[in-house]
Parts: sequence; C-alpha cells; structure tokens
Amino acid sequence: MSKKNVLITGGARGIGAATAKKLANEGYKVIINYVNSTEVANELVNEINFNGGEAVAIQADIRDDAQLEAMFNEIEENHGGIDILVSNANMNFVPKPFVEQTWEEFSQKLNDEMHAAYACSKLATKSMIKKKFGRLVFISSTLSEDPLPSFIAHGTAKGALDSFNKYLAQELGAYGITSNVIAPGLVLTDATSGAPEEFIEFIKSITPTGKVANPDDIANAVSLFVKDESSHITGTYLPVCGGAYLS
Repeated sequence: MSKKNVLITGGARGIGAATAKKLANEGYKVIINYVNSTEVANELVNEINFNGGEAVAIQADIRDDAQLEAMFNEIEENHGGIDILVSNANMNFVPKPFVEQTWEEFSQKLNDEMHAAYACSKLATKSMIKKKFGRLVFISSTLSEDPLPSFIAHGTAKGALDSFNKYLAQELGAYGITSNVIAPGLVLTDATSGAPEEFIEFIKSITPTGKVANPDDIANAVSLFVKDESSHITGTYLPVCGGAYLS
C-alpha cells in the first residue's frame, strides 16, 4: 500500500518539525511547507530521508492564494494529492489589551488565521473527497477557552478556528474525512523562547503534570488523529496542556 501524504503547514520548526519527524517515522510521506526557513526546512528533509523516512519541502506563504494554489498543484502533480492536512502555520499577532488595541491589529490576526485554515482546507479536501479519505488537524490553543491578558486577538482567532473545525467535521464526514483540533498550552519552541523564566515556572505550578509541553507532546496527539483507526473521532477539541486547562 502506498504511503499517505501529509502536508504540514509551518512544518520547518517547533511543533511542525516534531510532527514531520513523528509521522515520517510512522510511515507517512511528509510534505513540509515553510515561508522563510529554507535552510532549516532542507536540513529537516535531509534528516528525515537519511533516517529512512520520506519528506520533501515546498516554500509557500499560505496567506497568498496564488502561492497556495501553486503548492497544491505541485503536490497533486508530483505526489498524488493530499491525504492529511496538519494546519500548523503560526500567524503573528499584536499582544495588547482590548482597550489599547485597534481593529486593524485585531482583525489582522483573525483574518490571517481563518484565511489560512479555510483556504488550505478547501484545496486539501478536493483531493480527499476523490480518495474518500482525509484527515484535517488544526493546531489551536487553550487560550481560545482559557483567556490570558493581552491575548484577545490570538484567543479569538483560535476560537473561530475551533468553531470552523466543528462545521467541517459535520459536513465532511460523509466523504470519509475527519476534522479535529489540538489545543496546546504553553509549548517550549523558538516562538516561546523569549518567555520569562518566572512565567514558565508559574505555568508548571498550575499544571497537574508539573511540566511544560515540548513539541513532541503535540506531535504525539497529531499522530493519534491521523491514524486509520481514528475514523470515528471527529469534531473534537483536545487540550494538550498537562491538565492546566480543565473544561
């Protein structure tokens, strides 16, 4: 049986890179999307291939429809289309309290987040519907359900993503496509490397497991959702935060 193709947006670093390694090790063909991290992405591809996996890297800014369509056309023509989408690309935002934030700052994050998820899903599901199989996995955040000061743009955008996920699960289930959300708490990556040590210690203190997640913790959750055996799990919101957020 041929390998299933996994597209990981924002796949060169952090959670994306850990997921690429995990899924390649489990026998999937990994397509690593990146914007600027050319050298890092190529190093990751070489590492995966050297270790017996199969990976390629494709540069595209998923906020740009033309680049996005070109990437999916390349995947369709050269690799046989997408079976699994891991929507992971990080969208920058302005961390400010509501009373200080402008609509432009707020809406930029909301628009970037939802455009990326919507446009990638739209193109990926064309291939999935033909195959009568598909897995959509969206990387959200516990901040969509558990607010922190100055994260209103981020948390609201992720909340919209969580709702979008439910609608996709409802509409696409008949095609053999599942859609699920993984909501990490704090994860130690390049993106969070500037977090103050006292903040990290605070998160540990309110986390039942007593630790902060690393990218492998999130990759393990992605692995659960993309398996053939997970065909009856859809529309879910899975916090991966050591119990720091308990609904």
